[in-house]
Amino acid sequence: MHMPIKKPGSHPARFAAVAIAVTAASLSLSVMGASASAKSAGPTLVVYSAQGYDSATVKAFNATHPGFNVTLNDNSTGPLLQQIQAEGNHPTWGVLWVDGAQAFAQLDREGLLAKHIVPKVSFDTVGRANIPADGSYVPTGLTATGALVYDSSQIKASQLPKTWADLLKPQFRGMVGMNDPSQSGPTYPLIAGVMSYLGHYRSGSTTAAVKAGEAYFTKLKANGLVINATNGPTLGAIAAHTIKMAIIQSSAGYGAEVSTSPTFRVAYLNPVTALPGVIGIDGKMPKVVQGEAQKFVDYVLSPRGQHVMQIGDPQGDSLFWPVLNGEKPANKAIPPLTSVPMQTTNPAVWGPLESRINTWFSANINNG
Repeated sequence: MHMPIKKPGSHPARFAAVAIAVTAASLSLSVMGASASAKSAGPTLVVYSAQGYDSATVKAFNATHPGFNVTLNDNSTGPLLQQIQAEGNHPTWGVLWVDGAQAFAQLDREGLLAKHIVPKVSFDTVGRANIPADGSYVPTGLTATGALVYDSSQIKASQLPKTWADLLKPQFRGMVGMNDPSQSGPTYPLIAGVMSYLGHYRSGSTTAAVKAGEAYFTKLKANGLVINATNGPTLGAIAAHTIKMAIIQSSAGYGAEVSTSPTFRVAYLNPVTALPGVIGIDGKMPKVVQGEAQKFVDYVLSPRGQHVMQIGDPQGDSLFWPVLNGEKPANKAIPPLTSVPMQTTNPAVWGPLESRINTWFSANINNG
């Protein structure tokens, strides 16, 4: 606001002094106003997320936490991770929330994650199994990657492949699709899970497991594997009868079944790989921002936060198995977790290999 000042006429020195004083007072008030505004808004926390319910969760958090200013960068997992790496020592992300622990294990290895962020809540057995020793990331829910999503109007359940080896049979030539791991977050954990299973990896070197997996996906490509970027185009290919089935994330299949494609079903090859939804905090951010990030993580794992997750994307990512005692899946389409032949992989082992394996996949399976 500008204050009118009468020119003092025959006293130029006095006018200058008054002008300087008024200007100083205006600047002081402006600084105080900006400071008060910043204080009321709180630190800006940016959540990088690929979860379908992230927008609803951020909105609900801001509505119930006055003074906070949480913003959202929503994108597919691959581009988000590329953005984090590009930011280097000048990060803008405060929280990362995507599917799969492998990327978090690698970020932790690079020293980018805050430690000991696990809220004091009652995790079930699956939840506890997906918490690292240093508490640098936290599971928020669970789906399965490598679930076999198919159109029951095109192929009967009795005709489906039952094992990973079955997918290589001539009768399934050109029928199978999957996503691109450089774009789709759940896809690298799928590939790592297949490699681990085929290589019978338990401990020690992963060389045999990686070679077995590369040979497998090379054969799958030769049998007509069709690759699209993410779940949407892959499910669209099934609906368009370009393919009859796809190995993707379980929640995507259940989402299609309960919404646009009632003839879609979800089956499970033996085994599929556990895919926790995971959240972590940028350890390079100022402590005040890390504190706000911790409040957001606590909210996500609270009963209210879990409820918002389960209603925020009812035809997609909300169709997960909870990892907290007392919580149940949001939809009856989701079977009991005990009925799913699910394996786990060690993110500390497979996380560091993600870039190399994805590069190989892009060169030899996507475009090779």
